[in-house]
Formats: sequence, structure tokens, C-alpha cells
Amino acid sequence: MTLLILYFVLSIAFSFLCSVWEAVLLSITPSYISTRVQERNSIGISLKKFKDDIDRPLSAILTLNTIAHTVGAIGVGAQAGKLFAANTISLGLINLNMEAIIASVMTLAILILSEIIPKTLGANYWKKLTPFTVYSIRILLTLLAPFVWMSQLITKNLKKDKSLSVFSRADFRALTLAGEESGALKADESRTIKNLLKLDQISVKNIMTPRSVMLSAEENETLQTFYDEHMPIRYSRIPVFDDDKEGIKGIMLKNDLFQAIIEGRAEEAISQIMRPADYIRSEASLADLQKILINNNAHIAIVTDEYGVILGLVTLEDLMETILGLEIVDEMDDVEDLQKLARDIWAKRSSVVKKG
Repeated sequence: MTLLILYFVLSIAFSFLCSVWEAVLLSITPSYISTRVQERNSIGISLKKFKDDIDRPLSAILTLNTIAHTVGAIGVGAQAGKLFAANTISLGLINLNMEAIIASVMTLAILILSEIIPKTLGANYWKKLTPFTVYSIRILLTLLAPFVWMSQLITKNLKKDKSLSVFSRADFRALTLAGEESGALKADESRTIKNLLKLDQISVKNIMTPRSVMLSAEENETLQTFYDEHMPIRYSRIPVFDDDKEGIKGIMLKNDLFQAIIEGRAEEAISQIMRPADYIRSEASLADLQKILINNNAHIAIVTDEYGVILGLVTLEDLMETILGLEIVDEMDDVEDLQKLARDIWAKRSSVVKKG
């Protein structure tokens, strides 16, 4: 009886530990590992190695778990056969052998004591159990090195490309939604994250200011003339067209305009103070726009079609409004949605043409 109990307890105990280690290892978040690595914590460094090659620790855990189940089942079965081979329990029309009863108890114990309970504990208390898990797996990898090597050799050609992320954008959106529902994220924070994840799906034409409502200047126009015609100037950056108004020659900064006038250069042409312009195709994504603006330290880009025809402009403010999901309106703005204004103007012009 002593050996039967010993086999049973050892089998359940080792299996219990394996389930705890597995649950903890799979519950540890990337942010937790990153924080520990930045702190130069030895546990964090080990965790990063485990996560970078997750097959190694999992192979060691599953190997020990299999050994525990197999040896335990054989040992308990053998001892039960010796002790209760001839014993049966009658339940009416059914006669149960004691070996079958012990096997059933063993199976139930494995399910509850070495699967459900330890994995629940590991998933819920992974932060507290992480140090213990790391030290244990280090020892386990050393003791079971041949089995781990064999497991990796077998599964080498069955694994997917490790360079591919296990997370998709849909996963991050789901995590964001879960964070909002749980209260970990505020509604505006959740909205911002979801908008960021959609930048590669939204094209520039969806947020640009159409050419028809775009404030612009002519390259040969004098600074004073432009100043007199457009004060107060609402925009900090103004596209500069050529004489035919077909191509953008550059960008004039409002501050440069004011500075030149203060310095007594009011009669100079706008072309003297304009700066180079950045361009982007209307079909480009907002992710591409973000790269262009950041890489060029720019706040504005001229939008063109596939043939280079000017369609409008897009600004860093437009991009930020999309990310935040808000209209950014300052003291000088008298129109919030310039795309709507352009459509309204076009509708009025169309109705006049039809009446005429």
C-alpha cells in the first residue's frame, strides 16, 4: 500500500509542478519581460531566452509531465494489481474490479489535481510564481537536455517561420477592446490605439484638404500684396503655385512672411522665401504619410494623383485628428471640415450651372 500511495503522490506532485510552470510561462507578458530586461534582472534575461525559443522550456516541461504520468500510472497499476487483484465491488448488475476503480481515481486526480487546479493557479498568480518557475526550468533544461534536443530535432521541420509575429492587428484590437471593457483603458485611450492600428488602411485622400478650398500663393506675388489680401492669415504654411497655377513650387511659412516684412523686404517676391515642398500620392496610406512627415521634419505635404496633378494638401494636424478621433480647432479656424466645405461649394456651383 505504501508504494501505491508513493507512486500516486509523486506522479501527481510532478505533474502539478509541470502544469504550474507551463501556465506561468505562457501567461508572462512581453511588457513584463521587457521591463525586467531593461532592469538587467537575471530572471528577465532568462525569460527572454525562454520566450525567444519557447519550444525548449515547453519540451522539458512536457517531457517531465509525460514521464510522471507514465511512471505513475504503471506504478499505481502494478501495485493495485498486487493488492486488489481478486477484489471486486458489486453494484447490482455491475461488478467493478478494484484495479478499475483505482485507475478511475487516478485519472480523476490527474485531471483535477495536476491540470485544472495548477493551471488556474499559474495563470492567476504568474507574477509571484515567475522566479520559482525560471529557476525550476533552468534545472529542468539541464537534467532533461537529451530529451529536449531530441524533441527539437523532431519538431524542427514542423514549425512555422519564427520571424512571423504570433500577434496580428486583430489581436491587438481585441486586447484594446478588452482593456476598455475591463476599465484598464479609458475610452479615449482605446479609440486612439484603434485608430493607430488603422493608419495603413486609410488613404491620404480621405483626410486631405481639397485644392478648391486650399489657401495658396503665387510665386511672383509680392509679400506685401499677399499680406494685405489675406490678413488675418489662418494657416502657418501656404503652398506656392507657379504662374499658371498648375504646379506647386514650394511652401511659404507664415513666420517667414512676417519676418521678411519686418526686415523691410515686403516688395520681394514670395519665391524668395519659399521652402521645398513634400509630395505624397492620394492613394498612399496614412502610415506612409506619417513616415514622410517625420523623416522630413515636415508639417505639410502636397497631395497628387498618379499623374502628378495637384489634388490638395494634407497636414500633420489632419493626421493627429485622425489618430485622436477629434477635430482640432484653434482660435483662427472658422471651418472645421474643409472637405465638407469643398463639397458644399461644388454643390452650389452645380446648381447654378443647371439653372443657367
